[in-house]
Amino acid sequence: MFDLPDSWVWDFWFADDGDRYHLFFLYASRALHDPDRRHLRASIGHAISDDLVSWRRVEDALVRGDAPAFDDVATWTGSVVRGDDGVWHLYYTGIQFEEGRNVQRLGFATSPDLMTWDKAGADPVVTADPRWYEQAATSPWNEETWRDPWVYRDPAGGGWHLLVTARATDGDSLDRGVVGHATSPDLRSWQVGPPLSSPADDGFGQLEVMQVEEIEGRPVLIFSCLPPQASEGRRAAFPGGAIWAAPADSLTGPFHIDRAYPLADQDLYVGRLLRPRDDRRWLLFAFRNFGPDGEFVGGITDGMPVAWDGDRLVVERPGT
Repeated sequence: MFDLPDSWVWDFWFADDGDRYHLFFLYASRALHDPDRRHLRASIGHAISDDLVSWRRVEDALVRGDAPAFDDVATWTGSVVRGDDGVWHLYYTGIQFEEGRNVQRLGFATSPDLMTWDKAGADPVVTADPRWYEQAATSPWNEETWRDPWVYRDPAGGGWHLLVTARATDGDSLDRGVVGHATSPDLRSWQVGPPLSSPADDGFGQLEVMQVEEIEGRPVLIFSCLPPQASEGRRAAFPGGAIWAAPADSLTGPFHIDRAYPLADQDLYVGRLLRPRDDRRWLLFAFRNFGPDGEFVGGITDGMPVAWDGDRLVVERPGT
């Protein structure tokens, strides 16, 4: 388990350099008193481990940029990959306010060793295309939802894919969540394309912190959405669902969000899958969301084994 005594810790992602595991996480000071204020104070912290259990905090990875920059309010969730040249790339969400609206865009930083990061610049590298994706000026949520990049190699070779939390341009507000998509030949220049899922009846207003993996030969997409951001039908079918899994035809989709099912209720949030290098089992990590009193907790769990039970992925939680 990873906690900080003086800060709330929530969204997170991993990198494995072959010798050590690296944990990147959002955090904000508990001196804010109200955990709801943490989002606009978020920085990206960094810790390292040999065993995914004991963690040592090291120098922070990124902080917000100086105005005017696409990330001059806060730095939000991302992912890390290593390019063919050996350089590590950290893709992340930058937050900026325009006319009172929260506008989310994607940028990246590079590192030779995962320890010291240099931002690519003050401008974003991947933004929402209004042909397919809702933008701030037309959003009933008063924000531009374009965040939580998940970057991975094309399984067929020859390039990279980026999945992003996004919303379609029409439909009921709580059904508009889609798998946004972009591609790149080199991890630097990106082409935004149409989503890899369709807005689903009885769906989700947003698909947060996505990840796609192949577990025992079967592709699966995981994402997070709390009940208030899910449709009424979805809440009725799965009360309390928060971390979700959805079937996929392949690692590049299509993704069947209409057939999503919960992996965990809202005591946990932001599921991340990781297979330790010396173990055949996949593990699910999450952050502790709500405690028994309904208050935000924070901090990242130890890994919990996952396996298929028929057509569904299930999590073996402690005590079950």
